[in-house]
Amino acid sequence: MPTTDLLHPQYVIDIGPRPSLPVAGRAERFPVGRIYCVGRNYADHAREMGHDPDREPPFFFMKAADSIVQDNAVLAYPVGSKDVHHEIELVVAIGKGGRNITVDKALEHVWGYGIGLDMTRRDIQGEAKKMGRPWEMGKSFDESAPVSALRPASEIGHPARGAITLRVNGVLRQQGDLAMQIWNVPEQIAYLSSLITLQPGDLIFSGTPAGVGPIQPGDKLEGHIDGVGDLTVTYRR
Repeated sequence: MPTTDLLHPQYVIDIGPRPSLPVAGRAERFPVGRIYCVGRNYADHAREMGHDPDREPPFFFMKAADSIVQDNAVLAYPVGSKDVHHEIELVVAIGKGGRNITVDKALEHVWGYGIGLDMTRRDIQGEAKKMGRPWEMGKSFDESAPVSALRPASEIGHPARGAITLRVNGVLRQQGDLAMQIWNVPEQIAYLSSLITLQPGDLIFSGTPAGVGPIQPGDKLEGHIDGVGDLTVTYRR
């Protein structure tokens, strides 16, 4: 009878490889655990969604780790929706876990940064909100989390300001600055770690500026964050 090896277990079904992201300039990859997303973290976006941008405590929702899509992917238009929206975001990659992390120690837990798109089936999300139901199916679906190659904080530092933009077919749709976040990255980490124990491999999508809007089959989305890099995905016609 085979012995149990917790580091290299034998599974009763094949679940495939663990989701991961490339690291810019390296052969090693970053393993992705859980994906936490901060809602309405830019005042102008909160207003465009019809909410008060006052600095209330942040709230989080999740995406499945296997919703990750890599840079330059060509994607199918998401099923079940006729109103899919783009949301460009700074992605924070956690390298060291912890619970009740203080704001002044939070950046010690960050391994690096990337650029992400929180793709949203807005019609499904909106209907769920009206009915008082969970809206994960509006946020967490196949290929809903395109993310660029990650860049280590040891190389680029911790970006706290700088332009964040998204162009669709070359036309500027979203434009803001990381300094406009209601809750900055250390505060996001501190608050989230008061609710759950962060683990190495977790990602945090840190919110989107104003300008979210619908995409169509054939659209090319190009995201940029100063000091972090670029992300491009295209939707098939």
